[in-house]
Amino acid sequence: LVSYNPTYDQLWAPIYGPAHPYAKDGLAQGLRNHKLGFVENAAIDSFVFDEQYNTFHKYGYAADPSASAVNNYVGDFDALEKNRAISVYNIPQSEQKRRRLEKKRENEEEDEVVDKAEVENPASDSWLVKNKISPWSGKKEGLPTELTEEQKKYAEEYAKKKAEERGEKVEKGEVVVEKTTFHGKEEKDYQGRPWISPPKDVKATNDHCYIPKRCVHTWSGHTKGVSAIRFFPKYGHLILSAGMDTKVKIWDVFGLGKCMRTYMGHSKAVRDICFTNDGTKFLSAGYDKNIKLWDTETGQVISTFSTGKVPYVVKLNPDDDKQNVLLAGMSDKKIVQWDMNTGEITQEYDQHLGAVNTITFVDNNRRFVTSSDDKSLRVWEYGIPVVIKYISEPHMHSMPAISVHPNTNWLAAQSLDNQILIYSTRERFQLNKKKRFAGHIVAGYACQVNFSPDGRFVMSGDGEGKMWFWDWKTCKVFRTLKCHEGVCIGCEWHPLEQSKVATCGWDGLIKYW
Repeated sequence: LVSYNPTYDQLWAPIYGPAHPYAKDGLAQGLRNHKLGFVENAAIDSFVFDEQYNTFHKYGYAADPSASAVNNYVGDFDALEKNRAISVYNIPQSEQKRRRLEKKRENEEEDEVVDKAEVENPASDSWLVKNKISPWSGKKEGLPTELTEEQKKYAEEYAKKKAEERGEKVEKGEVVVEKTTFHGKEEKDYQGRPWISPPKDVKATNDHCYIPKRCVHTWSGHTKGVSAIRFFPKYGHLILSAGMDTKVKIWDVFGLGKCMRTYMGHSKAVRDICFTNDGTKFLSAGYDKNIKLWDTETGQVISTFSTGKVPYVVKLNPDDDKQNVLLAGMSDKKIVQWDMNTGEITQEYDQHLGAVNTITFVDNNRRFVTSSDDKSLRVWEYGIPVVIKYISEPHMHSMPAISVHPNTNWLAAQSLDNQILIYSTRERFQLNKKKRFAGHIVAGYACQVNFSPDGRFVMSGDGEGKMWFWDWKTCKVFRTLKCHEGVCIGCEWHPLEQSKVATCGWDGLIKYW
């Protein structure tokens, strides 16, 4: 504040000292004049200013900063005397105590209208206030409430996991009563042949592969999505399907196209299936941590295998003299090898850093390639748990589906960055940079990739329900078909009718094209 009236000469007098020609801040000489006074730069402590500013707005008085002031304060002197000249940043202990008492009285008045059930619950703040217990001392256990089904399942899984860590024996897999239902007319024909026997009039093979254009049949029977399909070996007159409704079904292809038998033995969704070379038996792997060997004809469970972990892929050794050897990729990063005749684990391949997704035999079944969630490929000698080739690059993504070219020289790997990569099956297992199949969207889905029997076409489903066909030589998209509502997860080329393809999806349907 200015305590005297300046003259005209003082207001318009030049500034003493040299003026900065390029000064960006500051006011010109004429702009410093104001109708209520003269604008003058001053240095003031921001904390002191904020204290007096907030005190004036709260109490109506503030300290007078001018040195010549008669009184030390300006504003409401009655409020100044009542509050004993305190500021917002300088409240005495007695005033703080008085405010705490007032707040406590208000809280007690509010507690009178609190719900009685809340006051009686030891886990509530109202109970702590009523019993004069500090909230920092910790609340007692609340009144028991009923858990939801999801919470119960989580609690059971957590208890099992902790028991395994302590070394206690835990039930390896859920025990389910195995049942089977035959849906056909007769299990044997008039000649006494079983219903799984291939028809006599099936031709050996077609001369040329063509890409299908339309759907000729749809199999519907699964109440949830279908996770995998497999044609009967060599003949393809039956097709096996694994469902997320815990059931495995086998369907007629050449005849009426109906379901022939349902296999019920899993308590959770079925992840993978695999036929033996002759088709008389097949394996099923479920999320109930069990691997079951079924008799295709009768539907009886021959054996059950489990390590207490979820099997993601099951594979039999393709050699005819080693059809008793089972390999399974598990969720605990291991590939486990069983002898199905004795039911014993004969080998464990433990090098991966994530759950194992695929097992693919190469080099006349002397080696096999595995892929995992750790974004790597590893090549193993059959029967020797030592990696002979490790493929991992910073730009690689996880490859949850792999297929072998009919000439056995190439591997097609479904990469989760929306492309299919080709690797050699020779000694070095090199990436073929000249062949890359893209255009589809598979990020997040383990969509199966496959080849036509003559090796001229590559096919794959995608996350939008489409089936994509590429030309092997040019890597160009040949055709796309809208097959399913949702994810098209599986695809199989018919072994004999080489211009027909079967697909399955998460809409619960299997379609024949």
